[in-house]
Order: sequence, then structure tokens, then C-alpha cells
Amino acid sequence: MQQGIITLDLHGCTVYQARVVLDAALRRSRGAYRIRVVHGFHGGTALRDFVRREYGGKSGVLRVEFGLNGGETDLVLREWV
Repeated sequence: MQQGIITLDLHGCTVYQARVVLDAALRRSRGAYRIRVVHGFHGGTALRDFVRREYGGKSGVLRVEFGLNGGETDLVLREWV
């Protein structure tokens, strides 16, 4: 874990499995300010679309950021200070 960043690799997960992993990470995210979700996009966009749609308005998630890498989405939990 990079300082304050939790990285989750969801390659090969179904949407259901991804939800379980992300919900567990949100519960355990004490001290982190960001969860970096590596979902890929060459094999399809179902996971990317799911993460961005479902977690954008989720309690505990301040905002969703799209990076330059289309295979990653960051869930910002709080501002880094």
C-alpha cells in the first residue's frame, strides 16, 4: 500500500465479486484517503462502468477520479493533507 492509497486489482472479477471486494475495502479503509481500483478495459468495460456508476455517490466516497490510464479509477475518500 502506497502511503494512504489502497490499490485493488479487480482483473478477472465478476461485478458481484468486485462489489464484495470494494465494500470490504471501504469498511477497512481507515487511514487511507484513496482507493485505486484497477479494473482494466481491454476485455470490456463492465467493471469500469460499474465502479464509476455505483461508487460515485456511495456513502464514504467523496468523489470518483478518472486517471490518464483508462484501466484505473480512483475513489477519493477524503482530501489528502
